[in-house]
Amino acid sequence: MPPRFFVETPLAAGELSLPPSAARHVQVLRLQPGSPVTLFDGSGGEWQAEVLAMGRSEVRVHLQARQLVQRELAQDLTLAVVMPANDRMDGLIEKATELGAAALQPLMSERSVLRLAGERADKKVAHWQGVAVAASEQSGRTRVPRIAPVQPLAAWLAGLGEPAPAQRRWLLSPGAARPLHELVNQQAAAAETLVLSGPEGGLSPAEEEAARARGFVAAKLGPRILRADTAPLAVLSWLALQSA
Repeated sequence: MPPRFFVETPLAAGELSLPPSAARHVQVLRLQPGSPVTLFDGSGGEWQAEVLAMGRSEVRVHLQARQLVQRELAQDLTLAVVMPANDRMDGLIEKATELGAAALQPLMSERSVLRLAGERADKKVAHWQGVAVAASEQSGRTRVPRIAPVQPLAAWLAGLGEPAPAQRRWLLSPGAARPLHELVNQQAAAAETLVLSGPEGGLSPAEEEAARARGFVAAKLGPRILRADTAPLAVLSWLALQSA
């Protein structure tokens, strides 16, 4: 399979100079003129292309044909995640991208271990967006999930409007009365699902109540306690299999 590269600018048939990151990958792979590559710009579909010329810092390709492929989930799924500690957020974003998440919203809550603000937060979001790009290239996706700016949970909830008719809002809570599969059976299918998941110590009772006031319905995933970076991926995996 030809290597795949994401290009931010809209693609069209003809010649193109690859952006620096993609050009470096082509050079590291030691591709030669005539080698096939696949490009995508996030608008859906992908382009078959061929390397035309290799320079020290420039790689030119010829885009041949756009193929309409469907590898995205049938619904838009956004994970709103209170950021886990250490480097677990990197792995969460990578796996969520592979599984088909449309967007990720990093959050901070009362019990957060990882707290980010200002330039440090901006740099982390840029890094995570790069993780999502690399995972999209590897997994065959034609869209790249958007990593939203870091926000406090309270401010993010305050900015949410009422749920749209075609949107479901789920709150992952080990103390919830209903398991998620039971909740899904009771709700109609939706075009969009928003999943809120807490940190290592869970959301506080006040935070859970604030989420319910914004239309989130609490559900548990089973008898075991999952890590902060495992729980949202379990939901996403289940929905991805349903869409397969």
